[in-house]
Amino acid sequence: MSVVKINTLDVPPQGADEMIKRFSARIDDLSQVEGFLAFELLKPTGGHETSWFVYTRWTTEDAYQAWRASESFARGHAGVKGAGGQPGGGHPGGGHPGGGHPGGGHPGGGHPGGSQGSGPANAGPTLLEFEVAASATSQG
Repeated sequence: MSVVKINTLDVPPQGADEMIKRFSARIDDLSQVEGFLAFELLKPTGGHETSWFVYTRWTTEDAYQAWRASESFARGHAGVKGAGGQPGGGHPGGGHPGGGHPGGGHPGGGHPGGSQGSGPANAGPTLLEFEVAASATSQG
């Protein structure tokens, strides 16, 4: 079964456009990563306007960890600080599509996509990790 990594990002309303811009700038890079299956940046609705989700799906935990150890991941997270003030966003498992990927992970500090100097777009992530136990996809 595949594995899912979800980061929650606390994005203030004024950071929404920047968040989308940063992720969109690098979305094509993620599709080139071995073991990558899916990515979605989920903008909240329904009264939870600041809690965004970054969803990634991987063939195996090993594929995900290989990406986490990659140079592109390190490049995309240079200067990013998140929970705990640790480089790389402070996520014990990462989970976001940073590095050579959509927006470089949490677009809140690595300035991917040419957003140099614009500052954090989120207040810090929380990593959620899952193994897919059952799933369905559209046949049409």
